[in-house]
Amino acid sequence: MEYLERRRERVEDRLEAVLAGVEPAALREQVEHVSLSGGKRVRPTVAVLAYEAAEGEVAPDAADDAVDFAVGVELVHNASLVIDDIIDESAVRRGVPAAHAEYGHGSAIIASDGLLGEAFELFSRDERAMQTVADAMVELGEGEATELVAQPTTETEYMDLARRKTGALFRAAAELGAIAADADPEAIDAFGDYAERVGVAFQIRDDVLDATADAEELGKPTGQDAEMERPSLVQVTDITPEAADERARAESEAALDALAATGAPESQALAYLRDLAEFVVVRER
Repeated sequence: MEYLERRRERVEDRLEAVLAGVEPAALREQVEHVSLSGGKRVRPTVAVLAYEAAEGEVAPDAADDAVDFAVGVELVHNASLVIDDIIDESAVRRGVPAAHAEYGHGSAIIASDGLLGEAFELFSRDERAMQTVADAMVELGEGEATELVAQPTTETEYMDLARRKTGALFRAAAELGAIAADADPEAIDAFGDYAERVGVAFQIRDDVLDATADAEELGKPTGQDAEMERPSLVQVTDITPEAADERARAESEAALDALAATGAPESQALAYLRDLAEFVVVRER
């Protein structure tokens, strides 16, 4: 765990440094409230690990580009959460007041915009990184719109939604790490396939936790999917949480197959990517 903690700390330090430079002070307070209140940091971890796995060796510290891309992905993710909480009318995020509950809707939307601006500043040095994130945001936006106006009614439609809403940003995280390592296009795509599958498994497990977990332990309200009539695998298909977990495990297995297809040599980073694919389907938060 020390291995992961060192990388998480480097991402956290860079995240804090980026946000400390935000002006004016009122906006800085808001973006720090959103981004520094906790979080699993799964996406930036994927970016850093993909970088090191693609390099084929364990570097003492990830390259600056990899860390900046990792921070950028986290900022994009946090910006999307601000909007999600407004849509869902959720007053709590990560155990603290959601941005709109703390500052009002207008300020929360501005904070979301500010986070996106800082993210794209980090991606701007690499055209491939910009294209990767732009593609992911198109998918994310289409997923959010689908959820609001054309909710899925079948498992197939749900899985497409999960791929867009959650899998796309996971894919971008892994691809950005591989881009920072200057991996070949086939490897970049395989890392993306791996992470997209992990993201879908992560979303399915989120659905299960929303239906079954204790709100205090989870750090956010539960039962939101049913209350908001929002599509989740449990709601759309009426399958049991146990069966939904089985679907998540199938995605995890497919992710492991994609990871093997990257051709990356055995390394500590690769081992942790395998562990992540297995962890997302059993997590309790």
